[in-house]
Amino acid sequence: MRRLLQFLKEARLELKKVSWPTRKELVSSTTLVIVVSVLFGVFLGILDLLFFQSVYGLIAMFGG
Repeated sequence: MRRLLQFLKEARLELKKVSWPTRKELVSSTTLVIVVSVLFGVFLGILDLLFFQSVYGLIAMFGG
């Protein structure tokens, strides 16, 4: 039990040393992550569609 209390005290001291982002920085970073994720998702969706159409065209040309 004593080791646990010591650990919690040390963890609290370390958390005080952390440089936390401001609200503005947090909102800006979160917005950037969301925008990049959506753009990457659209990009992958377009690639998937192109590959599907290519494979479907090959199958129609040679096999079906």
